[in-house]
Amino acid sequence: MSGHRHFVIHKPYGYLSQFVNNQSKRKSSKRLLGELHPFPIGTMAIGRLDEDSEGLLFLTTDGMVSEQVRSKKVEKEYFVQVDGVITEEALKSLMIGVEIGIHGNKYVTFPCKASKLDPTPGFKERSKRVRSDRHGPTSWISITITEGKFRQVRKMTAAVGYPTLRLVRVRIGNVFLNDLSSGDFIEVDQFDIA
Repeated sequence: MSGHRHFVIHKPYGYLSQFVNNQSKRKSSKRLLGELHPFPIGTMAIGRLDEDSEGLLFLTTDGMVSEQVRSKKVEKEYFVQVDGVITEEALKSLMIGVEIGIHGNKYVTFPCKASKLDPTPGFKERSKRVRSDRHGPTSWISITITEGKFRQVRKMTAAVGYPTLRLVRVRIGNVFLNDLSSGDFIEVDQFDIA
C-alpha cells in the first residue's frame, strides 16, 4: 500500500484546477479546488480543466500517476455546447484535424472523434447561465481527443466556426463522469484508465 490517495471529482464551473494560487494578487479572488473539500495535503490535479470548463478531473497525492493519465494513448471525451447548428462538414473537419494557435505557433490537431449529440445531454444549468435562447440556436457535440493542448477543444470548435459556449469533460480512458454532481467527488483505489 503506497499510502497515496486518489479522487475522481466533477470540477464545477468557475474553479481553477489547482490548490495553491500561484497567480498575481489581482487573481486572488479565484476559487480553488481545496475550497470544495479538505483534501489531503499534497493533493494535486492531473491535467487541467480551465476555469470556464467543467467535468471529470482526477486528483492524487502521487505525482507519478500523472504521466500515465496524460499519455497520448488515453482518450479524453468532452461534451461541448457550441454556438449555432453545427454541420456535418464542420464535424468532418474536426475529425481530420484543424489548425489552431498554441503559444503563438500554428499547430494542426491530431485526428479525433467528433459527433453531434442527439438528444442533448441533460446537464443541470451551471452557476453562470450560458446565454438565453433568443441569441439563436446551439448544438451539443462530443469530441474525443488524445492530446491536451492549452484550451484545445475551444480552439478547435472556433476554428470550424462554432465557438464553445459550455465544455464538460465526461470521460478519461475508462473512467466516466456518469451522474457525479458538480462539486462532488469519490475516492478510488486507482484510476482505471487502461
